[in-house]
Amino acid sequence: MGMETFLSLITFAFVSSVTPGPNNMMLFASGVNFGFRRTLPHMFGIGFGFLSLLLGVGFGLGALLHTVPELYLALKILGGCYLVYIAWKIGSSRSLPDGKVGANPLSFLQAASFQWVNPKAWVMAVTAMTIFTNPDHYSLSVLLVGLAFTLTNMPSVSTWAGFGSAMRSWLSDPVRLKWFNITMAVLLVASLWPMLR
Repeated sequence: MGMETFLSLITFAFVSSVTPGPNNMMLFASGVNFGFRRTLPHMFGIGFGFLSLLLGVGFGLGALLHTVPELYLALKILGGCYLVYIAWKIGSSRSLPDGKVGANPLSFLQAASFQWVNPKAWVMAVTAMTIFTNPDHYSLSVLLVGLAFTLTNMPSVSTWAGFGSAMRSWLSDPVRLKWFNITMAVLLVASLWPMLR
């Protein structure tokens, strides 16, 4: 892969990772509700889970989904149902957790597992592997796609969690927080629309 192609790949990875989608809506809400530090396992889980998804797609899973479209449909439905559940939990939250009782942010493992049912993650992974892999050096190009997303992931996800965390004090007012959480829940569900068509 030439430097120009790799830079295009980095740009694609960053833009597709930083634009709104289920992960970023959840990170923004987590930053508000739990703060940046408590959202770190969620952020690292996204990076690890998405890298494992990319490598899975690159080394054969993408071909399986193309051959068995019912499996891809099942993943979309499962991912959509899980996102609706997360949206409900966000939308019904009415106070900022103090870390002592009740709610917790997504764990590393929960965030990593979610990537495997996240419709936007699948679209990104399949698109990246389709466009940026080279049949003549396939394994190396799959690893380079993984590297590009690894390099751009943390800046992308930390932007959303950081912005949410910065709004935490303003949203400590219960009325503002209520409407923020309802809005984030609606946006999270709306982020599914382009991917579920």
